[in-house]
Amino acid sequence: MIRRLYDWVLHWAETPYGVPALFLLAFAESSFFPVPPDVLLIALAISIPARAFRFAFVCSLGSVLGGILGYSIGFEFYDLIGKPIIEFYHGQEKFEEIRQLYDQYGTWAVFIAGLTPIPYKVFTIASGVFNFKFVTFMLASIVSRSLRFFAVSALIWFFGPKIKHFIDKYFNLLVMAFTIALIGGFVLLKYVF
Repeated sequence: MIRRLYDWVLHWAETPYGVPALFLLAFAESSFFPVPPDVLLIALAISIPARAFRFAFVCSLGSVLGGILGYSIGFEFYDLIGKPIIEFYHGQEKFEEIRQLYDQYGTWAVFIAGLTPIPYKVFTIASGVFNFKFVTFMLASIVSRSLRFFAVSALIWFFGPKIKHFIDKYFNLLVMAFTIALIGGFVLLKYVF
């Protein structure tokens, strides 16, 4: 099923509705949809590299606005809407761990979730459930989601179509390596400097 959704998302890159589809996909993925917008972002950026950063902006905007919906679902409608979404992604057993991450790391929990392949929707909904500061949630979302999508677009803009296969094959590994380097940098700043 996920593969069919993936293929369906990719087909939008070949239509005149690719940019609106990218916005809607990024919006939906931040609150309930399983396919990450990177798939369509990569396809669009490869098809028109000169617009790669415009596509990243559209993707970031859709994702952040979708995150607001996810936050609202958690804050106002958790039992009705949020809980079934979390259960669909088998996140109920992780929910207490997520609460501990919020208690321990706060903003960094949202930031890392926004940057990595971790299902962001779980964190947007959790932010509302745990009554996480909305302004802080928004700032972490804007920075992390923009960093993620602009980094993908920058790679495509710089390397062109030959990078698509590399990104497709190693996307999760690349994001995790970047995240580890980022966390390592903060640990160094905290304990060394």
